[in-house]
Amino acid sequence: MPTEMLQALLIPFLGTALGAGCVFFIRGNLHWKVERAFTGFAAGVMVAASIWSLIIPAMEQSKAMEKLAFLPALVGFWFGVLFILLLDHIIPHLHRESKESEGMSSSLSRTVKLVLAVTLHNIPEGMAVGVVYAGLLSQMVSGITQTGALALALGIAIQNFPEGAIISLPLRAEGVSNGKAFLYGSLSGIVEPIGTFLTIMAVSYVVPFLPYFQGFAAGTMLYVVVEELIPEMSQGQHSDIGAIAFAMGFSLMMVLDVALG
Repeated sequence: MPTEMLQALLIPFLGTALGAGCVFFIRGNLHWKVERAFTGFAAGVMVAASIWSLIIPAMEQSKAMEKLAFLPALVGFWFGVLFILLLDHIIPHLHRESKESEGMSSSLSRTVKLVLAVTLHNIPEGMAVGVVYAGLLSQMVSGITQTGALALALGIAIQNFPEGAIISLPLRAEGVSNGKAFLYGSLSGIVEPIGTFLTIMAVSYVVPFLPYFQGFAAGTMLYVVVEELIPEMSQGQHSDIGAIAFAMGFSLMMVLDVALG
């Protein structure tokens, strides 16, 4: 297996696993301000990655269409939004601050629904990494470099770290053992390498449609940001904490993508 594919599969998942490992070192729950900051940071990373790593490259690769160069990214974007909207209505899940689950009615436990909520928004992140690495591995797409793809994987891994902690620590607080809390927190991110691998395999056979896939991945990530992360980081008092963390995450991902891309 190429080194590039191993990077794509393992680096983002490692971020989630390391975050989930906080359950062995931190007593109690994260302070709500820290959780809000982590959520805002993750949202900032995802927005910046959607723009610099996906939408802009998709339009650059479609320059031959001249004034319609936006079309593949736009079409893919809306398919991505509708795809996650569909999953949001089908998969039973429960957000941390909510008492009522979303999706189809189910007898699943609260713990499983909490894990599924995080898993749901890890799907687009895995697809985003997969799309970029598929373009890199195909060696037929200009504008995608190994350092640029690595920057995206690192950016997603950095924002995955707090996600792992945010899911494992509350589970431990609800009575789940440290080992199981770590396992559930880590498993919430296992969908990323799976999504990355499947996306790489799919896109590798349809390289000419890469801009559509890039728009698709951007649409899925931005839907998650607007529907879930922004409301969580802005609720209650002191919403400026989430906004500042959003700006920090956005800035970091922008610097990584442009400096290493």
